[in-house]
Amino acid sequence: MLKWYKEAANNSDVIISSRVRLARNLKKYPFSIKLNDQQADLLVQEVGEAGKVLVTQTNKKYNFCNVNVLTDIDKIAMVERHVISPLLVEKEQSTGLILSEDEKVSIMINEEDHLRIQSVTGGMNIFEAFKTANLIDDITSELFDFAFSEKYGYLTSCPTNLGTGLRASYMMFLPALTVAGRITQLAEELGKYGIALRGTYGEASKSYGNIYQISNQKTLGSTEKEIIERLNRIVEQVMRQERRQREYLLTNSYDEIEDKVYRSYGILKYAKQISSADAMALLAQLKFGADMELIHIGQNYNIHELMMNIQPGNLQYQLDKAISSTQRDKFRADYIRKALPNIV
Repeated sequence: MLKWYKEAANNSDVIISSRVRLARNLKKYPFSIKLNDQQADLLVQEVGEAGKVLVTQTNKKYNFCNVNVLTDIDKIAMVERHVISPLLVEKEQSTGLILSEDEKVSIMINEEDHLRIQSVTGGMNIFEAFKTANLIDDITSELFDFAFSEKYGYLTSCPTNLGTGLRASYMMFLPALTVAGRITQLAEELGKYGIALRGTYGEASKSYGNIYQISNQKTLGSTEKEIIERLNRIVEQVMRQERRQREYLLTNSYDEIEDKVYRSYGILKYAKQISSADAMALLAQLKFGADMELIHIGQNYNIHELMMNIQPGNLQYQLDKAISSTQRDKFRADYIRKALPNIV
């Protein structure tokens, strides 16, 4: 079954994924920050049972696990694949996860809120992500009594999530705007419209491989449709800016950029060891070159999938054991050499 990041997607030269996340809390429990350990255990066990209902009502396979019993490698690998958040990994209390087989749907249990329902699709397809998340929300709302106010909507741990509890986001590949030094200015401009620009793994994270998350900041006072449509309008503008900047760079520095792309391919194809940071920088350069047709490495080859597979957690997950950073650098280089197609 294809994972979301393996599917062919529209506007994938700029938009890597679309995600919708819904924050929900059970009325019978205190908010997560006030839960005691016994209540956390009961919450995870109770919500975990919903996985069985999802299987029967969606005709898809879902698995449930207690996140705390997973290995560090498993948890890090899932963060790298955007299945779970860093916050869920860091919590010491009991936490859980309901995950669809294709990893397009996940329900984090006892993160910042009792439930974080997440739906992800490849490319620019956020309405499809919302449709799926809304279906899961409808099913779970029949099972649990969610905390809700006629005045404030869904009650959440963070006031910015009050109302619909919806956070819509795009993961965007912005190499040209990054090279032009426009990211800080862009973040300030987006902030004026209630839109946040964050790093690859969300709040307080850095950008790796010129990948950023753009999402709405507030949910109160707007409908789900209004939130998504507003975000779409902003993202379309950012996409146009990125593409214009790419054309500007090629018009003014074609030979230099082409040389960098081919050098990046050469290092990736023949290096004997390479760090995660260096690999991401080179793969970002290669993806830019492939998207702009400066280099041809096979039709529709998914460079972003390779970006995720060479992260520390996913590398060790493939080996099924922990290895040192030096060993990872060697295995990463070997993995890339084998995975990267020859130039067409």
